[in-house]
Amino acid sequence: MDQPIQTTMPRIGDVAPDFKALTSVGELQFSEYNKGSWVIFFSHPADFTPVCTTELTEFARREEEFRKMNTKLLGLSIDSIHSHIAWINNVKKNLGVTMRFPLIADIDMSVSKRYGMLQPGESETAAVRAVFFIDPNGKIRLIMYYPLNVGRNMEEVVRVLQALQAADQHKIACPLNWKPGEKVIVPPPKTVAAMEEREKSDYEMVDFYLARKSL
Repeated sequence: MDQPIQTTMPRIGDVAPDFKALTSVGELQFSEYNKGSWVIFFSHPADFTPVCTTELTEFARREEEFRKMNTKLLGLSIDSIHSHIAWINNVKKNLGVTMRFPLIADIDMSVSKRYGMLQPGESETAAVRAVFFIDPNGKIRLIMYYPLNVGRNMEEVVRVLQALQAADQHKIACPLNWKPGEKVIVPPPKTVAAMEEREKSDYEMVDFYLARKSL
């Protein structure tokens, strides 16, 4: 059963609000779609618009890359299903790219409101460029927001997904500008004994609280 529409925006650490919606690939229950995999859930202001076309074609081009990282894509705009299908067809004909991931037709704005994608200071009828990183347990792990007139950085979308997954797998933290293959940060010691043990380690030590290692 769908959750009631909340009035506050979801935050990092919250369970992603569940919903059922009509999409370009059929009806979708979010909790089922999310089960066992990461989801990058993103909104765009409107179909048949230039910045959105550059963004969603790049998501489509890199969908297999995301799939290899156990990550599904899910898009949304406040457009009809007919608009979505026509736009997908138009992009395929003009750019040779097919958007195979689901695009939610959120005409009643119910999902947009549930996820805080409608921000009245920017627009009351178009979703901003939000990106939610949702882990396989259904928890929101990272949120990005962009205004209507600035496109997203796809390299950063990929980078933060890689960082989140590395942090989960290895129980580490990722420093500024971290990319796969670079050293990571070991969480600081919580006892004097752990601090003393760290000083004997082969970590790259700046000080006891800042230590790096290779994965």
